[in-house]
Amino acid sequence: MECFQFNKVLLEISNELSSSQLEQLKFLLRDKNFGKKVLENIDNGLKLFELMKERNYLAADKTELLLNLLKDIKRQDLAEKINNFIIQPDPNYGLDEAEEEKLKTATEVIAENLGKNWRKLGRKLGLTETRLDSISTRHPSDLQETAMELLKEWRKDQRADAQVKKLIDALRACQMNLTADKVEKKICMLPA
Repeated sequence: MECFQFNKVLLEISNELSSSQLEQLKFLLRDKNFGKKVLENIDNGLKLFELMKERNYLAADKTELLLNLLKDIKRQDLAEKINNFIIQPDPNYGLDEAEEEKLKTATEVIAENLGKNWRKLGRKLGLTETRLDSISTRHPSDLQETAMELLKEWRKDQRADAQVKKLIDALRACQMNLTADKVEKKICMLPA
């Protein structure tokens, strides 16, 4: 099912690429050892994406190169389609209920208190600049929603490895000790 959904997203992107933009993508991929001859035979986005899949540059869980390419050709709107593609069979990613409740509480506290330093925390949590830019584009003026989106993206990356301790450690590493203290205090107030 994931593969089908991902292919639907790639089809949408392919349909929205102009021939000029396809040529730009092919030009940028020459540095990835695709070969000029191979790229010359590609006449649509789907064929390009298939080639990227064959060469292991693109998969449902490996979209970084395509995101960067789309950003390079000024098609952030198409990069958004990939960012909105969520592989999420289990919304709790296999976490137990107690940890899930702690993460929800921590997310609320962080979103309420993070403010304009959300990018710093995002970098510390391992999100790429492309993903941070995408988050910023989705919520340009609402810092609380931006923080919620940041933590959602982090959860997608971490899946079952997402833990409140990692969030608190990242907050402290960013010198956001007051927010980390607020998270710890709120977590301690949860029923055991």
